[in-house]
Amino acid sequence: MNDDPVFKALADPTRRLLLDRLYERDGRSLTELESDVEMTRFGVMKHLRVLEDAGLVVTRRSGREKLHYLNPVPIRLIHDRWIDKYTERRVSALADLKHELEETA
Repeated sequence: MNDDPVFKALADPTRRLLLDRLYERDGRSLTELESDVEMTRFGVMKHLRVLEDAGLVVTRRSGREKLHYLNPVPIRLIHDRWIDKYTERRVSALADLKHELEETA
């Protein structure tokens, strides 16, 4: 799996804001998402395209509208690959330390 598109998409604060809005309420139109940011419609469309290319947003047509939905799977895969594996060792070390301190107390 190539994580670069996901990291690139998450690196921008506007794109993170759009993801937060979709997390709050999925299935938003471009007009709804556009009202949350101070930029042109075209600018929002470009950000949504980056999110779609990274697999973080999927779209569906509903009549004449195109609705945007959050796809959290790539974020979970990033978590499992990069965050979880590095925190496991630290949590284990803290649990061992707690156990040792309780035994000596």
